[in-house]
Amino acid sequence: MCGLAGVLQNNQAEGDLTTCARRMSDALKHRGPDGSGLWVDQAAGVALSHRRLAILDLSVEGHQPMVSESGRYVLVFNGEIYNHHSIRTDLEALGRAPKWRGHSDTETLLAAIEVWGLSLAMQRSNGMFAVALWDRQENALSLARDRMGEKPLYVARINSGWAFASELKSLHHVSDFKGVLNREAITAFLAYGYVPDNLCIFQDVLKVPPGGIYKLWADCQAPELTKYYELSGDI
Repeated sequence: MCGLAGVLQNNQAEGDLTTCARRMSDALKHRGPDGSGLWVDQAAGVALSHRRLAILDLSVEGHQPMVSESGRYVLVFNGEIYNHHSIRTDLEALGRAPKWRGHSDTETLLAAIEVWGLSLAMQRSNGMFAVALWDRQENALSLARDRMGEKPLYVARINSGWAFASELKSLHHVSDFKGVLNREAITAFLAYGYVPDNLCIFQDVLKVPPGGIYKLWADCQAPELTKYYELSGDI
Protein backbone atom coordinates (compact mmCIF):
# COMPACT_ATOMS: atom_id res chain seq x y z
CA MET A 1 0.00 0.00 0.00
CA CYS A 2 1.27 3.45 -0.98
CA GLY A 3 -0.41 6.85 -0.97
CA LEU A 4 -0.56 9.67 -3.46
CA ALA A 5 -1.86 13.22 -3.35
CA GLY A 6 -1.49 16.54 -5.08
CA VAL A 7 -3.02 19.70 -6.50
CA LEU A 8 -3.49 21.41 -9.85
CA GLN A 9 -4.11 25.13 -9.53
CA ASN A 10 -4.90 27.97 -11.91
CA ASN A 11 -2.90 31.17 -12.36
CA GLN A 12 -4.93 33.06 -9.75
CA ALA A 13 -3.99 30.64 -6.97
CA GLU A 14 -1.87 31.81 -4.07
CA GLY A 15 0.26 29.93 -1.58
CA ASP A 16 3.22 27.58 -1.60
CA LEU A 17 2.49 24.36 -3.49
CA THR A 18 5.39 22.54 -1.87
CA THR A 19 4.05 23.16 1.63
CA CYS A 20 0.56 22.10 0.60
CA ALA A 21 1.74 18.90 -1.07
CA ARG A 22 3.96 18.00 1.89
CA ARG A 23 1.07 18.40 4.33
CA MET A 24 -1.15 16.27 2.13
CA SER A 25 1.55 13.62 1.96
CA ASP A 26 2.15 13.66 5.72
CA ALA A 27 -1.54 12.83 6.25
CA LEU A 28 -0.90 9.60 4.32
CA LYS A 29 2.26 8.55 6.14
CA HIS A 30 0.60 5.36 7.41
CA ARG A 31 0.15 4.22 3.80
CA GLY A 32 3.84 4.45 2.99
CA PRO A 33 6.36 4.41 5.84
CA ASP A 34 9.39 3.62 3.63
CA GLY A 35 9.78 7.04 2.07
CA SER A 36 8.18 10.13 0.63
CA GLY A 37 8.65 12.29 -2.42
CA LEU A 38 7.47 15.57 -3.92
CA TRP A 39 7.51 16.98 -7.42
CA VAL A 40 6.41 20.59 -7.85
CA ASP A 41 6.15 22.94 -10.81
CA GLN A 42 5.03 26.21 -9.25
CA ALA A 43 4.76 27.97 -12.62
CA ALA A 44 2.45 25.27 -14.00
CA GLY A 45 0.50 25.16 -10.74
CA VAL A 46 0.97 21.44 -10.14
CA ALA A 47 2.33 19.42 -7.23
CA LEU A 48 2.52 15.63 -6.86
CA SER A 49 3.35 13.82 -3.63
CA HIS A 50 3.88 10.17 -2.79
CA ARG A 51 4.22 7.96 0.29
CA ARG A 52 6.10 4.78 -0.48
CA LEU A 53 5.73 1.22 0.75
CA ALA A 54 8.65 -0.42 -1.07
CA ILE A 55 7.82 -3.90 -2.40
CA LEU A 56 9.03 -4.60 -5.96
CA ASP A 57 12.12 -2.39 -6.08
CA LEU A 58 13.57 -1.45 -2.71
CA SER A 59 16.28 0.79 -4.22
CA VAL A 60 16.17 4.53 -4.86
CA GLU A 61 15.38 3.70 -8.50
CA GLY A 62 11.82 2.95 -7.40
CA HIS A 63 11.42 6.37 -5.78
CA GLN A 64 8.41 8.48 -6.71
CA PRO A 65 7.31 10.86 -8.14
CA MET A 66 9.02 9.39 -11.20
CA VAL A 67 9.82 11.25 -14.41
CA SER A 68 9.71 9.47 -17.76
CA GLU A 69 12.82 9.09 -19.90
CA SER A 70 11.70 11.84 -22.30
CA GLY A 71 10.83 14.16 -19.40
CA ARG A 72 7.27 14.61 -20.69
CA TYR A 73 5.47 12.65 -17.95
CA VAL A 74 5.61 12.69 -14.16
CA LEU A 75 3.90 9.83 -12.33
CA VAL A 76 2.81 8.85 -8.83
CA PHE A 77 1.49 5.32 -8.47
CA ASN A 78 -0.16 3.22 -5.80
CA GLY A 79 -0.57 -0.53 -6.23
CA GLU A 80 1.00 -3.31 -8.24
CA ILE A 81 1.03 -4.35 -11.91
CA TYR A 82 1.30 -8.12 -11.91
CA ASN A 83 2.35 -8.49 -15.55
CA HIS A 84 4.91 -5.70 -15.68
CA HIS A 85 7.71 -8.09 -16.66
CA SER A 86 5.82 -9.14 -19.78
CA ILE A 87 5.13 -5.48 -20.58
CA ARG A 88 8.87 -4.83 -20.40
CA THR A 89 9.45 -7.76 -22.75
CA ASP A 90 6.89 -6.36 -25.21
CA LEU A 91 8.53 -2.94 -25.17
CA GLU A 92 11.97 -4.48 -25.72
CA ALA A 93 10.65 -6.57 -28.62
CA LEU A 94 9.34 -3.36 -30.22
CA GLY A 95 12.68 -1.66 -29.71
CA ARG A 96 10.91 1.01 -27.66
CA ALA A 97 12.18 0.19 -24.18
CA PRO A 98 14.20 2.85 -22.36
CA LYS A 99 17.49 2.12 -20.65
CA TRP A 100 15.96 0.63 -17.50
CA ARG A 101 17.10 2.31 -14.30
CA GLY A 102 15.56 -0.20 -11.88
CA HIS A 103 13.04 -3.01 -11.56
CA SER A 104 9.84 -1.27 -10.44
CA ASP A 105 6.47 -1.60 -12.14
CA THR A 106 6.22 2.20 -11.89
CA GLU A 107 9.09 2.57 -14.34
CA THR A 108 7.50 -0.06 -16.59
CA LEU A 109 4.20 1.83 -16.58
CA LEU A 110 5.89 5.12 -17.44
CA ALA A 111 7.66 3.50 -20.39
CA ALA A 112 4.38 1.94 -21.56
CA ILE A 113 2.64 5.33 -21.39
CA GLU A 114 5.41 6.89 -23.49
CA VAL A 115 4.84 4.29 -26.21
CA TRP A 116 1.09 3.56 -26.13
CA GLY A 117 -0.45 6.45 -24.22
CA LEU A 118 -2.22 6.21 -20.87
CA SER A 119 -5.43 4.46 -21.94
CA LEU A 120 -3.71 1.63 -23.85
CA ALA A 121 -1.09 1.28 -21.11
CA MET A 122 -3.92 0.82 -18.60
CA GLN A 123 -5.56 -1.79 -20.83
CA ARG A 124 -2.31 -3.77 -20.96
CA SER A 125 -1.79 -3.58 -17.19
CA ASN A 126 -3.20 -6.33 -14.98
CA GLY A 127 -3.28 -5.44 -11.33
CA MET A 128 -4.63 -3.11 -8.69
CA PHE A 129 -3.60 0.51 -8.90
CA ALA A 130 -4.34 4.20 -8.71
CA VAL A 131 -2.36 6.58 -10.90
CA ALA A 132 -1.81 10.32 -11.17
CA LEU A 133 0.00 11.41 -14.34
CA TRP A 134 1.12 14.93 -15.18
CA ASP A 135 1.65 15.62 -18.89
CA ARG A 136 4.10 18.50 -19.22
CA GLN A 137 3.35 18.85 -22.93
CA GLU A 138 -0.42 19.21 -22.58
CA ASN A 139 -0.36 20.77 -19.08
CA ALA A 140 -3.00 18.22 -18.11
CA LEU A 141 -3.40 15.91 -15.12
CA SER A 142 -4.84 12.41 -15.56
CA LEU A 143 -6.15 10.26 -12.71
CA ALA A 144 -6.85 6.56 -13.28
CA ARG A 145 -7.93 3.48 -11.31
CA ASP A 146 -7.76 -0.25 -11.86
CA ARG A 147 -10.62 -2.21 -13.40
CA MET A 148 -12.30 -3.17 -10.12
CA GLY A 149 -11.46 0.00 -8.21
CA GLU A 150 -9.39 -1.80 -5.57
CA LYS A 151 -7.18 1.22 -4.96
CA PRO A 152 -8.97 4.42 -3.89
CA LEU A 153 -8.56 7.80 -5.54
CA TYR A 154 -10.58 10.96 -4.85
CA VAL A 155 -10.59 14.25 -6.74
CA ALA A 156 -12.01 17.48 -5.34
CA ARG A 157 -13.02 20.67 -7.09
CA ILE A 158 -11.54 23.60 -5.17
CA ASN A 159 -11.67 27.35 -5.81
CA SER A 160 -8.20 27.39 -7.34
CA GLY A 161 -8.50 24.20 -9.41
CA TRP A 162 -8.29 20.57 -8.28
CA ALA A 163 -6.94 18.43 -5.48
CA PHE A 164 -6.62 14.65 -5.39
CA ALA A 165 -5.64 12.02 -2.84
CA SER A 166 -5.79 8.36 -1.89
CA GLU A 167 -7.74 9.26 1.25
CA LEU A 168 -10.18 12.04 2.07
CA LYS A 169 -8.24 13.13 5.16
CA SER A 170 -5.46 14.40 2.90
CA LEU A 171 -7.80 16.85 1.17
CA HIS A 172 -8.38 18.70 4.45
CA HIS A 173 -4.80 20.01 4.20
CA VAL A 174 -5.67 22.02 1.07
CA SER A 175 -6.48 25.57 2.15
CA ASP A 176 -9.54 26.09 -0.05
CA PHE A 177 -11.07 22.64 0.36
CA LYS A 178 -14.43 23.28 2.01
CA GLY A 179 -15.27 19.79 3.29
CA VAL A 180 -19.03 20.40 3.24
CA LEU A 181 -21.05 17.24 3.87
CA ASN A 182 -23.09 15.87 1.00
CA ARG A 183 -26.67 15.33 2.19
CA GLU A 184 -27.48 12.96 -0.67
CA ALA A 185 -24.53 10.77 0.30
CA ILE A 186 -25.56 10.82 3.97
CA THR A 187 -29.09 9.80 3.01
CA ALA A 188 -27.72 6.91 0.92
CA PHE A 189 -25.46 5.82 3.76
CA LEU A 190 -28.34 5.75 6.24
CA ALA A 191 -30.48 3.81 3.76
CA TYR A 192 -27.93 1.28 2.49
CA GLY A 193 -25.08 1.28 5.03
CA TYR A 194 -22.51 2.56 2.52
CA VAL A 195 -21.89 5.50 0.17
CA PRO A 196 -22.46 4.47 -3.49
CA ASP A 197 -19.67 4.89 -6.02
CA ASN A 198 -21.38 7.81 -7.74
CA LEU A 199 -21.42 9.83 -4.50
CA CYS A 200 -18.94 11.02 -1.90
CA ILE A 201 -19.53 12.03 1.71
CA PHE A 202 -18.27 15.54 0.81
CA GLN A 203 -19.69 17.92 -1.76
CA ASP A 204 -17.63 18.66 -4.87
CA VAL A 205 -15.61 15.45 -4.43
CA LEU A 206 -15.63 12.65 -7.00
CA LYS A 207 -14.32 9.11 -6.87
CA VAL A 208 -12.32 8.19 -9.95
CA PRO A 209 -14.47 5.37 -11.35
CA PRO A 210 -13.10 1.81 -11.69
CA GLY A 211 -11.62 1.34 -15.15
CA GLY A 212 -11.83 5.10 -15.69
CA ILE A 213 -9.55 8.04 -16.37
CA TYR A 214 -10.31 11.62 -15.39
CA LYS A 215 -8.39 14.23 -17.35
CA LEU A 216 -8.13 17.62 -15.67
CA TRP A 217 -7.09 21.12 -16.63
CA ALA A 218 -6.75 23.80 -13.97
CA ASP A 219 -9.39 26.12 -15.41
CA CYS A 220 -11.98 23.51 -16.46
CA GLN A 221 -15.20 23.20 -14.50
CA ALA A 222 -15.59 19.48 -15.10
CA PRO A 223 -13.16 16.63 -15.69
CA GLU A 224 -13.10 14.73 -18.97
CA LEU A 225 -13.97 11.07 -18.31
CA THR A 226 -12.93 8.16 -20.49
CA LYS A 227 -13.29 4.45 -19.72
CA TYR A 228 -10.56 2.03 -20.71
CA TYR A 229 -12.52 -0.90 -19.27
CA GLU A 230 -16.19 -1.77 -18.78
CA LEU A 231 -17.65 -4.86 -17.12
CA SER A 232 -19.57 -7.00 -19.58
CA GLY A 233 -23.32 -7.08 -19.07
CA ASP A 234 -23.31 -10.84 -19.76
CA ILE A 235 -21.86 -11.95 -16.40
